[in-house]
Amino acid sequence: MTKPTVYILHGDDLFGIQRHLDSMLAKMGDPGMAELNLTRLDGREASEDEIHNAANALPFLTDRRMVVLSHPFTRLKSEPGRVRFRAILDNLPESTALVLVIQDEFERGDWAALPGKHWLRRWMAEAEGKCHYELSQLPALRAMPEWIRREAKAMGGQFSGEAAAALAQHVGSDTRAASQEIEKLLTYVGRSREVEGDDVELLSAQSGQANVFEMIDGLAAGNASLALNLLHRLLEEEDEISMFGMVVRQFRLLLQTREILDEGGRLDGVIQEVDRREFVAKKLIDQAGRFSMTRLESIYHRLLEIDEAVKTGQTGMAVALDILVVELAR
Repeated sequence: MTKPTVYILHGDDLFGIQRHLDSMLAKMGDPGMAELNLTRLDGREASEDEIHNAANALPFLTDRRMVVLSHPFTRLKSEPGRVRFRAILDNLPESTALVLVIQDEFERGDWAALPGKHWLRRWMAEAEGKCHYELSQLPALRAMPEWIRREAKAMGGQFSGEAAAALAQHVGSDTRAASQEIEKLLTYVGRSREVEGDDVELLSAQSGQANVFEMIDGLAAGNASLALNLLHRLLEEEDEISMFGMVVRQFRLLLQTREILDEGGRLDGVIQEVDRREFVAKKLIDQAGRFSMTRLESIYHRLLEIDEAVKTGQTGMAVALDILVVELAR
């Protein structure tokens, strides 16, 4: 059976997307040989010729090579550009696996970057066996406890229903942060017993998330000094990746809250859709009132850029967080 030549990894769950990509890379065999047959390109910088040449290069001492193209739509604003890109997709050699990584946001019932009527959707429908599509979508808040229990089982442990619900309250829909907390909790119980609610309350950082609230208060007030001070205090308690996960989660909650408020919703709507704890919902409403939807969307896009820059080795997380705080407090 002929393998697909185009793989589309799409969605708002960046942790899930990275997992799929890591799985594909692992299947390439020996890491040293795989590296020789792997090209990573960023559609915001790569030229059409670079993409074409990488996609048509021959593999070295193996059957297939992989080209990972992130942000593929950046330079495809004109119809002639889209036609040429479709030609690349249509004419890929069987020895190439072209992976399109499409980070997206689900807004008002559809995806922003790859909506239902997008030209690439039409190409996918016509491509038959040439294309494999993988959607990674963040779970809804109500679905997170079950996601946590499945993830724990895959890691060789178990969570009680109470523990899963408690952890979901801490991490929201942030699958990366949830996975890190699950690993920490399973290590704590030695995978010899079920993680209970008390374990979650003991080890999961409520205080850290509370201080993130304070830090964002400082950002909203334009107080860079206060925000940096709180950031550095948090980094003494949390590792950089967990800290970044809490910041991402907080702005995601603020986006959800702002959308509810803009549509005429009130406290009960935020409690039902965002966070069931009334005191947290009230705090979210207060903070969301200090940002416009446009500002929150801009900040969230910036967080996605930082996540990618750190993963690709362009910057370190500690430096990126310092720069972010200074930028947002202006």
